[in-house]
Amino acid sequence: MKIFTVDTFTNKPFTGNQAGVCILDKDIDDSLMLQIAKELNYSETAFALPLEENFNKFNLRWFTPKQEVDLCGHATLATSRVLYEIGLVNKNLSIDFETRSGVLVTNISGEKIIMNFPSRQVNQSNADEIIIKFTQANPVFVGIDENWCLVELENEKAVKSITPDFELLKTHRQKVFTITAKSDNPAFDFVSRCFGPAVGINEDPVTGSAHCYLTPYWADKLRKKKLTGFQASERTGKIECELIENGRVLLTGESLIMCEIKQNWA
Repeated sequence: MKIFTVDTFTNKPFTGNQAGVCILDKDIDDSLMLQIAKELNYSETAFALPLEENFNKFNLRWFTPKQEVDLCGHATLATSRVLYEIGLVNKNLSIDFETRSGVLVTNISGEKIIMNFPSRQVNQSNADEIIIKFTQANPVFVGIDENWCLVELENEKAVKSITPDFELLKTHRQKVFTITAKSDNPAFDFVSRCFGPAVGINEDPVTGSAHCYLTPYWADKLRKKKLTGFQASERTGKIECELIENGRVLLTGESLIMCEIKQNWA
């Protein structure tokens, strides 16, 4: 097993979203994956297992320090960066990841990784008391699916000024919240923050899976298919987004391998 840490959706060290990446040479127990994720203590740690020797297909799973999740963008980007950089995959090839969210395909283009992800929609809902109290605002829009909640606020300042009450958010029936607004900066189309204390992530620095929702939402509102999102966390990060056909989005970002961890316990 090889273990790496990677800063994603950034080209500057100590910014973007940190991910652990474990390249497996054999399958390991779920309990060990969770222990490793807890030890690294990033919002997600990815586990990639080759499916065919000397080829480009891998099984990919993601764990928060609390549980396994169905989809993670930044840890997929991180895994792709590691596989390309250590030479397990030729840079002229795409990578096929078999995941709980279907087959995800990534490619490298210069310093950027391009990820083909599912586009996800929310259904309009009401701004309940918890959301209003959490955001300290009257939302422009609230939408939900089974686990996620997308909340649009009036402006970028309202998103950035949220002082999150994580215990309050845990009482909501939804599990993960992406709070967004149109950007004041012409370099970006929208800004966002993402909170998921119920799944073990208080505030995620940069969230690829949230942009599976944000891309179609803002593409419809702004009448454009190519957008750039800025996640206004403490570490910040940028995601290039494109709404494409067949219910898919392309999410593109840069990344940096920060270190390889020597392990002595496997």
